[in-house]
Amino acid sequence: METVVSGIRPTGNLHLGNYFGAVKNFLKMQDEYKCFFFIADWHSLTTHPRPGNVVENVRKILAEYLACGLDPEKATIYVQSDIKEILELYLFLNMNAYLGELERTTTFKEKARKQPDNVNAGLLTYPTLMAADIIIHKAHKVPVGKDQEQNMEMARKFARRFNTIYGYELFPEPQSFSYTGEGIKIPGLDGSGKMGKSEGNAIYLFDDAATIRKKVMKAVTDSGPTVPNSDKPEVIQNLFTLLDVVSSKDTYDYFNEKYNNCEIRYGDLKKQLAEDVINFCAPIRERILDYASNVDYLDKVAALGAEKAQASAQTTIKEVRKLIGFR
Repeated sequence: METVVSGIRPTGNLHLGNYFGAVKNFLKMQDEYKCFFFIADWHSLTTHPRPGNVVENVRKILAEYLACGLDPEKATIYVQSDIKEILELYLFLNMNAYLGELERTTTFKEKARKQPDNVNAGLLTYPTLMAADIIIHKAHKVPVGKDQEQNMEMARKFARRFNTIYGYELFPEPQSFSYTGEGIKIPGLDGSGKMGKSEGNAIYLFDDAATIRKKVMKAVTDSGPTVPNSDKPEVIQNLFTLLDVVSSKDTYDYFNEKYNNCEIRYGDLKKQLAEDVINFCAPIRERILDYASNVDYLDKVAALGAEKAQASAQTTIKEVRKLIGFR
């Protein structure tokens, strides 16, 4: 059975982009693959969160993972910092990673631009830590968004380089993976690109009905089409993309026809979209509240996941040490 690995930084609540771009696929994967899903708390340190927030945010994401349907009996769900072997592999990979290639990565350049007063070494070596997260379990597939494709290529490069240097095919080269064949991109409400926490354009799975209505009704639109069957500008296509994932086909077709006939009323579209988002998020929100109130259970799930993930990581790191020349 092939191995799948994926993680998410605990920097806030899960949003619709996280769900449809990743978690929805996780629910299918856990029945078909050997899955390792982790909460990437070490990665979150690049933004220097307050120490108390780390544990709180980890539990928050864990509760939301479980509320979405991830099953700790089917998949290994763990916290990154519980697996110390990842740091050791991260060190070994950094010894064979070069400054120039790390500085050229798009994610590093974007983060450096966004936080010019905090361009730390963790940002620079993000690709090697990501690679260590993946290949510590000898992953074959990694469900990631389009924005992570360059880092996936780096992970393949580091796996290939290690195999070449030490003359042994220890690590498979992990491949980006989606059931649709391409990364799914859920747009934000401001018309500026993908939905994201830092962009402030997200609808969270934990949002209540009033919050969702307010966010959707403020979504960016234009003055409407003037030519039948014209292409939708990005800000309008974004709304239809959201409609496509949360609404029925009949609802989507109704508003699509209205647009094509130049009869669209964006207020009606937004009201319908808001109600459909609410209907989607409400049961997940209830389950989040249930799980979040049971800290003992969350800690039990994390401990079970750590035990299983560490067994896998220890096997790999023993092979790595032997190849490098350590006992």
